[in-house]
Amino acid sequence: MASRSLFLAAMLLVSVAEGALENRRMAYQHRRSVSGLPVPEDTLFAEHSPALHARADCEPADPLNTLTDRLNTLLNSSGAGYVLPLCPGVQYHIQAPILFNAQDQEISTVGYPTDDSRATLVVSGPVANGQGHTTAVDGTCQNCSGVKLRNIQINGTRAGAPPTNGGANIEMGGSNQNQLIEYVHSFDPRSWSCLHIAEGAFTCSNVTVQNNDIGPCGSDAFQQWADGISVSCQNSLVRNNMVNNPTDGGIVLFGAPGTLVENNTIWVETMTLLGGINMVDYDPWNGNYTNTVVRDNTIRGGFATETAEGTETKGVNAEDAIIKIGIAIGPRTWFGDRYLNNVSLSGTVLNNQLTGAFGYGMAISSATNFTVQGNILVGNTSFIGSNGPNCSTTDITPTPAPFVQDETTVTSSSVQDGFQHIPDGDSLTCIMPPDGGDYWPFGGNPSSSGSGTQSSPTSGSSPTSPASGSSGGLSGGAKAGIAIGVILGVAAIAAATYFVRNAAVKRARAAGRRY
Repeated sequence: MASRSLFLAAMLLVSVAEGALENRRMAYQHRRSVSGLPVPEDTLFAEHSPALHARADCEPADPLNTLTDRLNTLLNSSGAGYVLPLCPGVQYHIQAPILFNAQDQEISTVGYPTDDSRATLVVSGPVANGQGHTTAVDGTCQNCSGVKLRNIQINGTRAGAPPTNGGANIEMGGSNQNQLIEYVHSFDPRSWSCLHIAEGAFTCSNVTVQNNDIGPCGSDAFQQWADGISVSCQNSLVRNNMVNNPTDGGIVLFGAPGTLVENNTIWVETMTLLGGINMVDYDPWNGNYTNTVVRDNTIRGGFATETAEGTETKGVNAEDAIIKIGIAIGPRTWFGDRYLNNVSLSGTVLNNQLTGAFGYGMAISSATNFTVQGNILVGNTSFIGSNGPNCSTTDITPTPAPFVQDETTVTSSSVQDGFQHIPDGDSLTCIMPPDGGDYWPFGGNPSSSGSGTQSSPTSGSSPTSPASGSSGGLSGGAKAGIAIGVILGVAAIAAATYFVRNAAVKRARAAGRRY
């Protein structure tokens, strides 16, 4: 009996060891065929189905001279559903965009962290004469429906330089559906936006942008601005994002009919922002904002950076930072008469909150069939600014105020009470903040690392199969180690039982008793 127990324990031990070795081999199967050469099916680099592409480790950043090509080769050669796993805490200095290649692919940090331990793609390609490398990740390929960018960081490395012509830090959308961007920190883009969701051939739909921490984006120097999140894809969802220190638009909707923008926070600290949420662009959807809903967002203008004394309610902001327009509706608010009599159509703006220092809390001009209701001021506010050098000498720039509406160009709209009617709502971003002075309300801003305090992806959105690349729970090696320890323990107990039994039999026989 004891011999049989030992034999079974030994067989189990061998089986577990072989299983652990096989799991280890499978963990590296994503590396198959990276050289492009045919290899036997049973070798380490053999080709396997996408279901076997999961890894227990992550793709290293070294050697640097092959990094960009390696990452793109893995995406190009791995097919639909492949997960490209990046290493926590590692910076990847890329020389060109990393390109999604097939449906349902994913780029993410192993373990799905939400803090600064997320892997960072660093835009490091050459720039000369205003041209060069600007985009870290591109998900606009013809077969990029369902791709996911999750739990990573993108450093655009403008570092105070003038803007470079090119794409955003992240370019997603295109003629695709059902993409996901979540728990991503995108900041300091070389070009015009931290995150752009493009319309493609007007067939992009259902992109979800959630739980990201965006910014800073651009500079508030003239024409060196950059957006936080720029959306032109229809029927999309933009929610629960923290957008810090953008300089052009915090969240910009290029029409994007059917899109819901909710529960986002936009705020400035060290730079002036032209517009918090913008519904001003006539192109590319010809001003169509049908079923585009902006609701329950918080927009925080500048606050005093000194400490209040006594009964003071306002103080100095060291950077003179304000938001020129909290929510801007209609092309004339932004572009003056560039689009002539064209308008923004049929959008809805509900129950948003504004606090801090603005030029205008909300401004509406050249808009038709809009619904604007339930938007309020909270906490301490100021409405400050005066004509800047780009204000027209013929237009009448209105005095800063909480809510303003062009009385001649807003038609057939349901607008809440409290809007001041003005004769001219053109080019309102031309105003400039005061140069110092006690004009900024005392208050506070949220943490600039909003995503780090948010919850991790839920089980509903996180991959649940081994092929997903998730490292949640014990690794294959750890499980194998536990199993081996259990089997060795069983074997030890069986051996001890065998020897104790033999000793007892011998003692019984020596005493003349039958055992």
